Amino acid sequence: MAATEATTLTALLKEAAAAFPARRAVSVPGRLELTHAALDALVDAAAARLAADAGVLPGHGVALAFPNTVELVIMFLAVIRAGAVAAPLNPAYTQEEFEFYLSDSEARLLVTNAEGNAAAQAAAAKLGLVHAAATLHDAAGPVHLAGLPALANGNGTKSNGSHQGGGGGAAGGSPNDNDPSDVALFLHTSGTTSRPKGVPLTQRNLAASVRNIRSVYRLSESDATVVVLPLFHVHGLLCALLSSLASGASVALPASGRFSASTFWADMRASGATWYTAVPTIHQIILDRHASRPEAEAYPALRFIRSCSASLAPAILERLEAAFGAPVLEAYAMTEASHLMTSNPLPEDGARKPGSVGRAVGQELAVLDEEGRRVAAGSPGEVCVRGDNVTAGYKGNPEANEAAFRFGWFHTGDIGVVDEEGYVRLVGRIKELINRGGEKISPIEVDAVLLGVPGVAQAVSFGVPDDKYGEEINCAVIPRDGSALREEEVLAHCRRNLASFKVPKKVFITDDLPKTATGKIQRRIVAQHFVQPASA
Repeated sequence: MAATEATTLTALLKEAAAAFPARRAVSVPGRLELTHAALDALVDAAAARLAADAGVLPGHGVALAFPNTVELVIMFLAVIRAGAVAAPLNPAYTQEEFEFYLSDSEARLLVTNAEGNAAAQAAAAKLGLVHAAATLHDAAGPVHLAGLPALANGNGTKSNGSHQGGGGGAAGGSPNDNDPSDVALFLHTSGTTSRPKGVPLTQRNLAASVRNIRSVYRLSESDATVVVLPLFHVHGLLCALLSSLASGASVALPASGRFSASTFWADMRASGATWYTAVPTIHQIILDRHASRPEAEAYPALRFIRSCSASLAPAILERLEAAFGAPVLEAYAMTEASHLMTSNPLPEDGARKPGSVGRAVGQELAVLDEEGRRVAAGSPGEVCVRGDNVTAGYKGNPEANEAAFRFGWFHTGDIGVVDEEGYVRLVGRIKELINRGGEKISPIEVDAVLLGVPGVAQAVSFGVPDDKYGEEINCAVIPRDGSALREEEVLAHCRRNLASFKVPKKVFITDDLPKTATGKIQRRIVAQHFVQPASA
C-alpha cells in the first residue's frame, strides 16, 4: 500500500488533507475560503456525482473549459478521483478549435462554469456531447452540476453506479482506487510547428512531478501563492496548484478568474503569499507596473520568485530581485515531463546562475549528440530526460514517438549546454536556431541583450529568409510606457554587446507581439506577423 500511496496524485492529496485538515487550501480573496478537509469532501462528492449521475467510468475523458475558478479546481480533481481523464481546455478557443480538442481527447462530457461557453457548447453539441455547468454556491457545498441527467438519460450511458464501486476513488473512497498507471490528465503541446500532439499523463507522472516541485522549492503547509497562470496549462496546474495542495499549502485565485496586474499584490498580501510562479511576460508586466505605479504598501516578504515556460533574460532577473527583494529561480519544463525538468535551487541549497535553468530535479538529464552519445561538459547538444514524470508517449502518433523517444531518452528538441556543476544553459529550440551563412545564432542570447536596452519592455529575435546568408536576424520590441524608443538606439546597444553577425538587421517597434494563452511569445509566428506583411 505504501508504494501506491507514494505514486499517485490522489494519494498525495489525500495525505495532505489528512495531515492539514483545518489549514486553508483554496481561496478567492474576500469571497471564499476552503480548508483542505472541505476541499477533499467537495471533490469526493463531485466525483461520486460524476460516477453515479453522469455515468463517468474510469478512463472516460471529461473536458473542462473554465477561467481560473474554484469550480475548476474542484471539478478537475473530481474527474481524476473518479478514475477518469481530465482534459482542461483554453476557454478562449474558437468552436473549430474546441471541436478538434474535444474529439482528440475523446471527451464524453463538457463541464463549464454557470456562465457557460458558447463556442465550447456549440462544439460539444455538434459532437453529441452533453454539457454540464458547475456552481459552488457556498463553501459548505456541494458543487451543483446542472445538465447531468440529460447525459444519464439521453445518451444511453450507464448511470446506475454499478461498475467497480462507482468509479475510481469516488465511491471506494480509497486512494488505491487510482492506479499509478491510470491516465489522469490529457493535454496538448502548443503545436506551433505542426498539429498539436496529445500528451497523456498518468497518476504516476503527476505524483512524481509534484514530489519533485515540492522538494526543490521546499514547499510546506506554511506556504501560499496566487495563481497567475491559466490552469489549463501544465505550469499553473502542476507547479502553482497541485504542488501547493499536496504540500498542505494554499493557493489564491484572482476574483476575475485570470491574472490582473492591478489586483496581484493585493491578492498576494491578502493570502499571505510566500512565493509565486509566472512566465517572463507576466514578470515584465509586474515590473512595469512597479516602475510606473508602485504599491503604496510594502511588498510581502517572499521566499522566492519562480520563472518558467520561456527564457528569462538576466537583466529581467536582476530587476525582479532588486524590486521585490527575493531570489528569482529560473526553471525549465515541458508538458511531456509533467512540467518540471530543471530548476535553479533555493539559496540555501546552492548557487542560482542567471542565464541558466538550473540542475535536473528528480530525473536523469543528458545532453546528447545526433547519435545518442553524451557530449562533454560545456559542449552543445540536445537536452534529453527520463524519469517517472515523463509521459510514455504521444497519443496515436507513432512517428512523433519514434522521433522523441530515441536511445531510451525523451528528446526535448532544445539545444543546451551543461556545465561541470550540472547547470543547464539553453541555446534555443533546434528548429528556431538562426543559421546565418553557416553561423548558428541563439535567439535566446539575442533576446537577453535586447531586454537590456533601457527603453525595452518586451523583445523577441527571429530568423527571416535572406538571399545572401540563407537566414538573417531581425527582432521586434515593445517599448516601455513613456519611452520614445528608436531603432538606432536598439541597434547601438546590440553592437556593443553582440558579435557583429548576431546583430539584428532590422528592428520592428510595435505595441503587441503574438503570444500563447500563457503569455509565451510565439517566436515562429513573429516572422509571419512582421516580415510577410511588409514584403507583401
